[in-house]
Order: sequence, then C-alpha cells, then structure tokens
Amino acid sequence: MHLVLDRPSPGSVLATRVDAGGVVVGEETIQAAALAGFVRAEERESPRWAWSDTRAWYPPLLAAGVRIERCDDLQLSHTILRMSSLSSGSALATAPLGLWDALPAFAEEQPAAHTALFDLDEHDRQDAAPSALEEFLAQRAAVDGSTSPGRLRLLLAAESAGALIAAEMRFAGLPYSAERHDALLTDLLGPRPAAGRPAMLDALAAELRTELESPDLNPDSPPEVLRALKRAGLMVTSTRSWELRDVDHPAIPPLLRYKKLSRLLTANGWTWLDTWVRDGRFHPDYVPGGVVTGRWATRGGGALQLPKQVRGAVVADPGWKLVVADAAQLEPRILTGLSGDQSMAAAGRGKDLYEGIVASGAVEERAQAKVAMLGAMYGATTGESGRLMPRLTRAFPQAIRLVEEAARAGERGEVVTSLLGRSSPRPGGSWAATQAAASAPESTDADERRARSQARDWGRFTRNFVVQASAAEWALCWMADLRKRLTVLGADGPLLESPHLVYFLHDEVIVHAPAQLAQQAADAVVASAAAAGRLLFGGFPVEFPVTAAVVDSYAEAK
Repeated sequence: MHLVLDRPSPGSVLATRVDAGGVVVGEETIQAAALAGFVRAEERESPRWAWSDTRAWYPPLLAAGVRIERCDDLQLSHTILRMSSLSSGSALATAPLGLWDALPAFAEEQPAAHTALFDLDEHDRQDAAPSALEEFLAQRAAVDGSTSPGRLRLLLAAESAGALIAAEMRFAGLPYSAERHDALLTDLLGPRPAAGRPAMLDALAAELRTELESPDLNPDSPPEVLRALKRAGLMVTSTRSWELRDVDHPAIPPLLRYKKLSRLLTANGWTWLDTWVRDGRFHPDYVPGGVVTGRWATRGGGALQLPKQVRGAVVADPGWKLVVADAAQLEPRILTGLSGDQSMAAAGRGKDLYEGIVASGAVEERAQAKVAMLGAMYGATTGESGRLMPRLTRAFPQAIRLVEEAARAGERGEVVTSLLGRSSPRPGGSWAATQAAASAPESTDADERRARSQARDWGRFTRNFVVQASAAEWALCWMADLRKRLTVLGADGPLLESPHLVYFLHDEVIVHAPAQLAQQAADAVVASAAAAGRLLFGGFPVEFPVTAAVVDSYAEAK
C-alpha cells in the first residue's frame, strides 16, 4: 500500500491510499499539526509513503520522534525518469518541462559544457505542477512502460532510501568535539587570533618573503607569488602545489606549508567551527543525487571534504563507539561486475584488486595497476597510464571494452546508462554547434581541432559516468540495507538511542553505536556490502570487501 501525501492548502495534508495495482482506494484530510501522529500510527502497517521531497517532509517527523521505513521521493524519482534512456518514451519524459523539473547546478565531475539538468526558460514552464498523486501515477506508468521496469524500480527505491538516510544523518549529526577541533587548530596554526592571520601563517609568510626577497609579498595572492618566484629565477607557470613540489628552492617548503594551512583555515578553521558545530554535533546538509552521476553533494559545511587534520575532532559519545568503514577499490570492482570480466573478478577475489592485477602479470607493481585502472576509468591516455593501457586491455578485455564503448558513445554525443538506469545528459547546445561547424564545408582546421577536443572531453565524461553512477547505486543499496540492519539491531528504538548512520562519503560510512552493539554494527556494515553486491550483480563472483574499524575517534581509523 502506498500513502501519497500532498498539501492542498496551508495547514492541511491530504493522504491518498493507492493499492498495489495503482488504484486509489481512499483519501483522508489531516491537520498538519496531527501529521506526526497519523504517520506514527500508519507505520505499524509498513506502507510506502510518497511525497514531493523528503527534505521537506521528513525532518519535522524526525523532530517529533517519528521514523519511517520507506518512501518514494517524487522529486528525485522525477529527475531520474525524465532523463533515463529506459523510460525515454514515457509520457512523463516527453511532456513539456514543468515545475517538477529541478534546475540543479551539478558538481565538477562533469565537463563545464553541461551545468544544469534542464535548460528551462520561464515560458517553458507549465503554470501549475501536477499534484503529488498525479505525479506518483505518472511515475508509476513511466516505470511500468519502460524497457526495464525492475532496474528502475530498484534505482528509485534506492534513491529514495538515500533521501531518508540523508535526512536522518542531518538530524542526528556527526559527533564532534569543538574543544578538540580548537586544540587541533591551535597546534597547527597557533592560538585563535582576534584579527589577521594566526601566528604560524604569519611566521611562514615572513619566511617566504625573506627567501624570495619580497618584503611586501602577499602570500594569499597567486599572481604576486608567481611574480616573486620568477624574479627569484624559478621558471614555474603556476603556484599549483603539484608543480611546486618538483622545484628545488628554499622558498618552496614554506610556500607549500603556507598553502596547506591556509586552505585548512579557510575551509575548516574557527569560522567553520562556529558556523557548523553546535551541541557536540556537526550537522551537514546532504543533497542526494546532487551530482549528475547520482553521487551526493552538500550545501555548505564541506562534509565531503573533511580533511585529515581535523578528523580527530570526530569522537564518539561516552559509552558509544564509531564504526568507520570503507569499501576497497569500489569503482574498479563495479567495472568488473558491469563488464562481467571473469579475469578481473579473479584478480580481486579474496585480495587487494591491484595486487591481483600484478599477480595476473598485466603489470609489475601495485602502483602501476592503480594508475592503469584509474586511466581506464577516467580516460588518461598519455604518460604512464597511456603506456600501460595496452597491457591492461590484453589482460582484461571485457572491462576495458565497456569503458571504451562508453567513451565512443560520448564522443558521438550519445547517452550512456548506469547499471540500474540513470542516464547521462546529452552535451549542451554549444557542443552540438561546435561539432556542426567542424562538419560544414567551410570548416577550418581550428574548427576541427576544437570539435575533436570537445568530443574527447565528453567521451571522458561518459567513460566514467557508467562506472561512477553504478558505484553510486551500489553505495545507496549498501546504506539502505545497512539502515535496515541497524534498525533491527536497535530493536526499532528511537534513532538517537540506537546504532545509526552519521556520515557518508562515496564509498565510506560512519555508524555511531552504543559500545555494547558496536561490533554487531561493524558486522552489519560488512554483511550489507556483500548483500548490495548480490542485489546488483546476482551470482557473478565480484567481491566488495569492506574494512570496518570500531574506534573512539575518526582519526584512529586512518
């Protein structure tokens, strides 16, 4: 049974019951103030709730002490079905763009040619959005009429479970010690200054000015630093750390140290602490599906870039433990399952995949295996990666063929699709115009070079899209299964009194658990990873090993 929630007017909620056949079997109007009690009572029958946006509906329920088992997030599902090649012929996918169509600015994982999900002008919008019930029924029809309903149903369920998890993690917060954070910053930077730079940055700035003989140098200005380096006879083209590390000059160590500490101060310094940590918790605002591949993003707080220098401030409450877990070599193992490459599966069976690639004879060293695999998935065709690619192709032809075919599709401007049905966007209008210009009778060599370069860029995007998007799906299934196991482990008790997820980063999770349940929570993390692998790849022998450490501090797990 589905219960579809909508807000027909301020202060009231309409709950519509829809049976397994998609037939409306009843509706009920509830005062908004009574919604938590209504949901709590209905949860005894384990319905699947359907609502516009979990970020809007679930937090008030959590605040009232109500947890739900499952939902359909119609906004997230709409985005997937609108773009998926599996549902491209549906009425939902072919309808004019309307108010259910979001306009997210995706992260940097994709080329700059595509910066929004839809280029939607105001005059293209429908005047009124369909109700939640109408949208729910339209999505149901799109899935049922798709070329692979089972894949899409699993994807939408996983995406919606992720939305519940994100809301719960924000509500619970990551256990965080402001005192430890302050101590870590003080140790690295010196005491918190009332104004200006901390003492360590001041000292490094003074050393840098001395070594470069530039008494007025502003170390926070890359153009000034670059000019000072060149005046010192250093033929560098930028102030990027990877370039400076190869330069032998006494100014380079303090400059690199200054850059690193300055980044820490800017991203996770005292201002960050004041803004994001309260009552012993860091409350990041996760955005499920915030990246075009399905990876999560965050709105402020930088939860997905929590640096190692401050992880010692992530500490369990007294009587509790942190279970810190990460999946080893997730994307290469996803590629193994996607391609059905038996040789690569054998290389990763029961051991480190990169060591297994070495044992297969494809390369001589683990570092080479890693470079070659990353090159295959991200399209690095020059340098060490390019040199090793022919050897990797001979050893694992099915795996390499899959990413090569995805790259060629992207170069042609075609869509590629993940394991469960998330499809890549098509390149934007400027891309098509560039390709057309290169094919015109009056095209120049410059037109053709520009077109080839853009095609290769988009091919690199689609090459990685199929792997990264499928890895995001595996992670969602991992967390959804783990959430169920943790709920059982906590005997369906209140969220904050039971083992619960508090952090997620692509292939890593942290669970906060009562000390007496911590090892069981760690076992659940490992079991859920295996279950996610079976769910997505059936009996194909690809393994997803997970290490789970029971610790008092996040820093102890690294």
